[in-house]
Amino acid sequence: MTTIRVRLTLIYSGLFLLTSVVLLVTVNLLLRQTLDTQIGRLPGGAVAPITPTRGVRLPLPQLVNNVISHQWRVTALTVGILALVSLVVGWLVAGRILRPIHRITATAQRLSLSTLHERIALAGPKDELKELADTFDAMLDRLERSVAGQRRFIANASHELRTPLAVQRAAIEIGLPEDVGAIRGTLLLHNHRAEKLIDALLVLAQAEHGLDDRSPVALDQVVRLVLTERGSDGVTVTERTEPFVVDGDPVLLNRLVTNLLDNAVRYNHPGGTVEVALSRGVLTVRNTGPHVPQERFGDLFEPFRRLQTTRGQGAGLGLSIVASIAKAHGADVRASPNPGGGLELVVAFAGAEDAMPATDDSGQC
Repeated sequence: MTTIRVRLTLIYSGLFLLTSVVLLVTVNLLLRQTLDTQIGRLPGGAVAPITPTRGVRLPLPQLVNNVISHQWRVTALTVGILALVSLVVGWLVAGRILRPIHRITATAQRLSLSTLHERIALAGPKDELKELADTFDAMLDRLERSVAGQRRFIANASHELRTPLAVQRAAIEIGLPEDVGAIRGTLLLHNHRAEKLIDALLVLAQAEHGLDDRSPVALDQVVRLVLTERGSDGVTVTERTEPFVVDGDPVLLNRLVTNLLDNAVRYNHPGGTVEVALSRGVLTVRNTGPHVPQERFGDLFEPFRRLQTTRGQGAGLGLSIVASIAKAHGADVRASPNPGGGLELVVAFAGAEDAMPATDDSGQC
């Protein structure tokens, strides 16, 4: 596939060569016509001899033919040199013209939700490229304002949604005695599920809006901390980690590992196993469990999608949050079925030396 610079170079070179060839051919033809006309007007016509420097007597028509032949050879050589010159000049001119486009492209590729404050700020004459860069900057202004408004909404919603649920939970625990039967337990259960759902939605929204601040995080320590804090629920959990530092958000990375482990434990058989490994920047969580139907692979990593074969109720956001957090940290997520049931979930962070397996995007949530 040829680039625009190559096409512009070929166009410039072609037009320059076409003009040069037409000019040189026209000059040669006019020169031949002029010489023939002038020879015809000489006394004695075209048979008048001349004496060249080497002492050989040639008729004028033959001398004209020799001069014109030499002129055509010089013309061919000139056209070849002009072809090379036009290609070099066309390449340089095309690069100079496309330099603002490259600057716009580089800025667009570098931008993320955490760098929306950057602008192209293209200087120069008020031409089409300057207008394109200014339009792009104006779009970034609108996008930055929109993202800032959404972040403020998330922060306000986090407070406004959690506070009523906390008050409701306190009212249930204090206002209802324990001897009212299952009503108190049911209300507390639904209250707890609502709190977890709101918390998951807010974390998902935060991850999808990117990272504002990054700091070095020891991912191996995060994995060991999550394994220490989380219960196994009758599932055998094994861990094998190597030191690895991620430039990211420690809270979100903790949630990523927590959701992977929760998913592996929830979607498992009683007495099953979960293997957690961190090697060379690749986090792998492998579990036993039910077989994942091929037709359900497209539902995994999607919000509010749950498999029916589960030992517990979930909001269907677990792996959606994992995918969003991984994307915010520049990591890739893959999932593949294990022989005999269960899944292998792999998160490869930037700088990982292990290659990602070529598998379909699938998982559980």
